Amino acid sequence: MCCDSKRRFLLLYATQKGQAKAIAEEIWQQAGAHGLEADIHCISEMDKYNLETERDPVVIVISTTGTGDPPDTARKFVKKIQDTTLPPDHFAHLQYGLLGLGDSEYMFFCNGGKTVDRRLQELGAQRFYDTGLADDCVGLELVVDPWIDGLWLALKEALLLQKEKEGMNNLVDAVTSSPPPAPHVVHELNLSSEVQNLKLEDEGAKSSDVLSQKVDDVNLVAPARNTQPSLVNSVPPLSQSALNIPALPPEYIEVQFQGPHGENPHLSSLISEETTFEVPVTKAVQLTREDAIKTALLLELDISDTVFDYQPGDAFCVICPNNANEVEELLHILGLSEKGDDFICVKVKQGTKKKGASRPQYIPERSTLKFILTWCLEIRAVPKKAFLRALVECTSNAGEKRRLQELCSRQGASDYMHFIRDSNVCFLDLLRAFPSCKPSLNLLIEHLPKLQARSYSVSSSNLYQPGKLCFVFNIVEFPACPARLISRKGVCTGWLAELVAPLLHPSKNTLNTKGESFSTEKISIFPRPNNTFHLPADPSVPFIMVGPGTGVSPFIGFLQHRQKLREQHIDWEFGETWLFFGCRHQDRDYLFKQLRCFLENGTLTHLKVCFSRDSSTAEVAPPKYVQDVIRLYAKEVAKVLLEEKGYFYICGDKKHMADGVSDAVVDILSMEMEADRLEAMKILAMLREEKRYLQDVWS
Repeated sequence: MCCDSKRRFLLLYATQKGQAKAIAEEIWQQAGAHGLEADIHCISEMDKYNLETERDPVVIVISTTGTGDPPDTARKFVKKIQDTTLPPDHFAHLQYGLLGLGDSEYMFFCNGGKTVDRRLQELGAQRFYDTGLADDCVGLELVVDPWIDGLWLALKEALLLQKEKEGMNNLVDAVTSSPPPAPHVVHELNLSSEVQNLKLEDEGAKSSDVLSQKVDDVNLVAPARNTQPSLVNSVPPLSQSALNIPALPPEYIEVQFQGPHGENPHLSSLISEETTFEVPVTKAVQLTREDAIKTALLLELDISDTVFDYQPGDAFCVICPNNANEVEELLHILGLSEKGDDFICVKVKQGTKKKGASRPQYIPERSTLKFILTWCLEIRAVPKKAFLRALVECTSNAGEKRRLQELCSRQGASDYMHFIRDSNVCFLDLLRAFPSCKPSLNLLIEHLPKLQARSYSVSSSNLYQPGKLCFVFNIVEFPACPARLISRKGVCTGWLAELVAPLLHPSKNTLNTKGESFSTEKISIFPRPNNTFHLPADPSVPFIMVGPGTGVSPFIGFLQHRQKLREQHIDWEFGETWLFFGCRHQDRDYLFKQLRCFLENGTLTHLKVCFSRDSSTAEVAPPKYVQDVIRLYAKEVAKVLLEEKGYFYICGDKKHMADGVSDAVVDILSMEMEADRLEAMKILAMLREEKRYLQDVWS
């Protein structure tokens, strides 16, 4: 607890990938400059705070994960406050401000924060500061930075009002002979003057953050006239401006080298609260032709010796390493090439000023340096401004130092967005661009986030293929750009493609006695069940599937499962099934020509396909995209959704497909119901609420 209860506020964060925690820590660091103390905790640490008795203001920073869910760390908290037996004044004493993080590319934007905000309101809590909703699609800092700037005055006013309330209560008890209006009038005047002082204090605090720089230094790094700005170059007025840069984050990790002897931990120890399975890859098929724009692979895993269970529509996660060449390059730049196989001990630095500092859970206490860089840290992560600020202190060249200061400053916000965030520049790219930057190993562990397992949709049915799990993915390609001169593949998809190359291109060494290719390669996976993206419980209910490209993947599992059910239960009634599939070229990337088999055996009732890049000699050009094809079957789609109470599933790219499909469905509902667009949008919202319009999308 903070020692000065009159200047204290409670700061809670709920994070999935570290964003909310990093922002909460920034608030905690800035609090001291404003004469406040933040009592900071992860929202899951419910033994360390108690909202039922909390009297000081509460600040909550919360992200959103999955399809609008609160992060895993907030599950218990959300479950607790959603208890329906709680009275409507349960949190009537509570003052709070909430900052939600989300991505408008996804349907339920900031739903984690909105869920908590809405429930606190229902239980009587009062906002002392407007709720902020930050959008990672355009840049969290566009909302986060001004929200934090305004937080301090709001916090101080909330604390003063609290003090005012306590003082009023004391005055009522102590002063019985004074006329009733007088204390209130005096207090109002005092409050007004104190608030005015707070405004002056805040202006002073802001001005103290300005980085003073000598004119000589500015002239030294000023670019030549007409120079275009880039990752490493700036132009006036930024190159000649005084800068507001973040406070230097306190270091809190200590790394000790211990020699080459020992044993690395098992990968399963890196995954908290999940059961991991190491399973062999038994089959790999390239689904696209060599001249296709994207390369799609299907992998089959053998799960027969495990208790791994899934339903069609579920997802699972693959634990993947960083690219081995990038790890070696990073070791070289850090001057640690000879120490990659040495064991290191990671501990909290004694005397650190970071409150509640602890070794990150995903960092083993003892392992080799190469193990940490390969399996634990996301070296491809886009560096946050706090990391850039720390890197300033590790940079010797004056021009490079200044540019890093600009990129982490408030004045350089647009340059940060354009040259780092939007260009997907990672830590290794920065070290290449700023060669005099030589960070210590502890900074990497402090600032690089956890290497996340990658999630994939299941493309099979355990009923159809017992003991097998299949999934489909495109090999992700990041072309070179001015801010990043080297092209690269996705962390996981690039690794998987390399891993299964012997299965895709068998040699004499990878053939068994029957002449079949085989593999001894194994990957570690863990389940990520989907609570809603499943087949209808009633098989007689019709459903529509929309899955262009690799978005068709989960629907292969749907159809396999449905085929097996039809074989096993010939007396059951089965509803109609529709599949809308699209790709660029019929002869290059029509991923599953076996869809015709489902059509022929009656599992699939209607198959509608389109090819966006194929030329046509027809008088009327065929539709290019799935949303165009859907419009051609407006009456049938409306009948399934409105009359037959059917389901509608979408899987694939959100921005360029799912939104277009939603627009098409709204138009269909409007036309078939003879209603205006707003009414049709309400119907679609109702379908979503009833879990009959379901999406599994990505950006």
